[in-house]
Amino acid sequence: MVAVEPTDWLSDVEQRVWRRLLSVDCRLRERLDHELQADSGLTLGEYDVLVHLSEAPGRTLRMSDLAGRLLLSRSGLTRRVDGLVKAGVVARRPCDDDGRGALAELTPAGWELLERAAPRHVAGIRRYLLGPLSQPDEPDGPAGLAGLARGLARIERALGDG
Repeated sequence: MVAVEPTDWLSDVEQRVWRRLLSVDCRLRERLDHELQADSGLTLGEYDVLVHLSEAPGRTLRMSDLAGRLLLSRSGLTRRVDGLVKAGVVARRPCDDDGRGALAELTPAGWELLERAAPRHVAGIRRYLLGPLSQPDEPDGPAGLAGLARGLARIERALGDG
């Protein structure tokens, strides 16, 4: 175990920022997930699968590529996609050029479901994230959104490609 020097601890302000970030992330995902399930029956994780497939050429991705985009293990993605296959919104088939690989493809029913679910999801993102960051009556107004975007980009650079 690595010894932590007292000077290495987070300051009170740093600790509040860290804890608030964790709280906001958890609560935002929970709220968006709840609204998606109530509106369309999709979980936030399932919605993410449909979005990534909808943005891919031919609405199809190799399972390994999809797992990478969603930051999931292959087995985690397999479990998630299994439910979507049973629901008829995603189809799974072997890769034409590689018999070992599998493809996930958004079905027409999946596209229709995504089209119905997306407006509610986007409205939630605007209501809970973008709107509060863009309040014109705040001194930083839309700069709150721009500041967060800059800060997140710096964090992503610090994290690297993972």
